[in-house]
Amino acid sequence: MTENSFSQLIAHISVQELSQRLASGDPSIQLVDVREPQELAIARIEGFVNLPLSEFPEWGDQVPTIFNPQAETLVLCHHGIRSAQMCQWLIAQGFTNVQNISGGIDAYSKLVDPSIPQY
Repeated sequence: MTENSFSQLIAHISVQELSQRLASGDPSIQLVDVREPQELAIARIEGFVNLPLSEFPEWGDQVPTIFNPQAETLVLCHHGIRSAQMCQWLIAQGFTNVQNISGGIDAYSKLVDPSIPQY
C-alpha cells in the first residue's frame, strides 16, 4: 500500500450501527479486522476476518478472491486509522461498498460492549 492510494473519501459507520448490523445476522456483510494478532488476543468481535496490515504482502493479492468487491465491506482496527487505509485500498481495488468503522474496537468497547477489553 502506498500513500497515493489513500486520496479518496470513504464512508463511515458508527459502532452503534455496527452493533445493529451484527445483531441483524446479515450473512452478506463482509467484516475485515486489520489489527495485529497480539491485538486480537486482547480484544475481538466475532465474525471478522483478520488481515493484519503488517502482513499485506502475504494476503494483498488474495483479497479479490476472498471477498466480493460488490458486497458491503466493513473494516475495523483499534481507533479507525489503519482501517481507513484499508478502506482506501479496497476502493482502489474496485470494491464498491466499503465503510470504515469510526473509532474502531476502542469505541465499540466504550459505547457498545464494555465486556470487550480496552487496550
